[in-house]
Amino acid sequence: MYDRELCLEVLRQIEGAAIKIGNRFQVIHQASDFTDSPAGVEKLDSICMMLIVIGESLKNLEKITGGTLLPPIS
Repeated sequence: MYDRELCLEVLRQIEGAAIKIGNRFQVIHQASDFTDSPAGVEKLDSICMMLIVIGESLKNLEKITGGTLLPPIS
């Protein structure tokens, strides 16, 4: 069995990152909003970093649970 509290903490981190992504996307209306200014590029960078956080957190969750929480779909 895996550490339930640790899994919940990782899930909270994923949720927090997803919320940050949503908040950061609120001012984006088209792709050029990311490329037309240094602030837009910075916004894109910060969103990408949160996506990386989510990916790493999912890998950690898989490791913690031994693959039992998110089994492969057949």
